[in-house]
Amino acid sequence: MNKNVYCVLIGLFIATFALSSCDDKRKGSGRTDTHSSGAISFASDESFSPIIDEEVEIFEHNTPKAKLTPIYTNESEAVKMLLDEKIFLAITSRDLTKNERNILKNKGYKNIRSFPIAYDGLALIVHKSNTDTCITVNDIARILKGEVKKWDEIYPQSKRGDIEVIFDNPKSSTARYAADSILGGTPINSPNIQAVDKSEEVINYVEKTPNAIGIIGSNWLNDKRDTTNVTFKKNIRVMSVSRMQTATSYNSWKPYQYYIYNDSYPLIRTIYGILTDRIRGLPWGFANFLTSPKAQLVIFQSSLLPAYGDLTVRKVNVTKD
Repeated sequence: MNKNVYCVLIGLFIATFALSSCDDKRKGSGRTDTHSSGAISFASDESFSPIIDEEVEIFEHNTPKAKLTPIYTNESEAVKMLLDEKIFLAITSRDLTKNERNILKNKGYKNIRSFPIAYDGLALIVHKSNTDTCITVNDIARILKGEVKKWDEIYPQSKRGDIEVIFDNPKSSTARYAADSILGGTPINSPNIQAVDKSEEVINYVEKTPNAIGIIGSNWLNDKRDTTNVTFKKNIRVMSVSRMQTATSYNSWKPYQYYIYNDSYPLIRTIYGILTDRIRGLPWGFANFLTSPKAQLVIFQSSLLPAYGDLTVRKVNVTKD
């Protein structure tokens, strides 16, 4: 037999075996989706819903045979759904723990993939009438611990009374970040702290409550009319945060993209995709899309910092005539 023909036959045999193996996995799982077709659900922390909705819309437009249904929930529930094999892709602000990876490996998941999608800032928002908008990380921690309960304990001239702190959800990524990264793993403990259900409700509450501080993901703050991504929603104020012992306008920063990029803003989170898709079906296809240039451009335009791609920073001198 001709050697070249023999090699081709071997190649065809290997390819056929690989495809049949993949088909066997698909049949065994009861799934029929591929990387570009079918219908699946995936879970995401609710605080990322604005950007995820945009990504889903573009993916489905470019992949008309695919139907994605995002399940917006808190971060803890999203990871639990992954461990319970109810979904095969989760969007969170943390990677899996060693114990969670072991749980999945014991269930036969050998290729667990976690990857960064974007970086955002944990934003603190206040009523539009509040001019006390510079705060230190240390003062935020004191508020969350319950050591500070009134505005005048930080701002002596303030007449706003009690500080009300509003989270989107007690099990959300924002609440976990506050406990882990701001409080060093100690629980949030203040009678003035409460949680609603969604990020939008945090914004609505702060709009109506002059003594409140809302804590949400910065992607909720982008004003879609502003293509430069340097303004936030006009009906609230965004606090500037400082690592120093005393916050001033010179050492405090807002969660603009550039201040996330150069690490000036102190409260930065990584947004992860966690993938457990053994058959490399539609969850795999969408996960790959999220790291593509087109999807990363959407992230850039949403005021978050993309995890991939080259960013060009230019200094501009502004002068007045």
